[in-house]
Amino acid sequence: MSEAVTELKKIVEAYDNIVFFGGAGVSTESGIPDFRSVDGLYHQQYDYPPETILSHSFYRSNTKEFYRFYRNKMLFLDAKPNDAHKKLAELEAKGKVRAIVTQNIDGLHQAAGSKVVLELHGSVHRNYCERCHAFYDVQYILDSEDVPVCKECGGPVKPDVVLYEEGLDDKTIRDAVRYISEAQVLIIGGTSLAVYPAAGLIDYFKGDKLVVINMAPTPRDRYADLLIQEPIGQVFAQL
Repeated sequence: MSEAVTELKKIVEAYDNIVFFGGAGVSTESGIPDFRSVDGLYHQQYDYPPETILSHSFYRSNTKEFYRFYRNKMLFLDAKPNDAHKKLAELEAKGKVRAIVTQNIDGLHQAAGSKVVLELHGSVHRNYCERCHAFYDVQYILDSEDVPVCKECGGPVKPDVVLYEEGLDDKTIRDAVRYISEAQVLIIGGTSLAVYPAAGLIDYFKGDKLVVINMAPTPRDRYADLLIQEPIGQVFAQL
């Protein structure tokens, strides 16, 4: 166990109001790639960058192509929670972790057993008819062809995920601000803190210990009381 992980273990043992703020790096160890990563296959299949395809305007103007990308690159239903997800759920059950604020849409925190999960960018597991608001699970989206339509009214079914150009849910933001502002410890993990407005929520933290766990540098590294540049699943497995 590294000196940094030993120090994190001491912090977790000493405090009982910890909030975790996480991003894509939390799920990469579960086999879910960061969609921003560039690979040859992506360039062969799509004529637009991910940020364009996953925008509100593209969804409206080219819905069929949106869903082609979405099914192929955003749905990983075989993925399982890794050690980071599992340990966070365990720490919540012990009364240590009060909330998880996540930018991820994969539902792996809930699959691991976490109860208080604030999904800033929504979830692939919730899908709604835009006309009558009927609910559909992710399997319905995966099994449908082209643009999924509602079985009740024939309206288009849209994932409950926040696309580029769309605003975040007000209640989720309020709850995240409350948990972060009241936390004694904020652990930032698996995120470059480059996506706003989500990353701006960190500004509300006024507690005792700021911990950053990320392989690559982040804008908050210099403010961290503890900085760990190791795979997050491996770090949490040692707690």
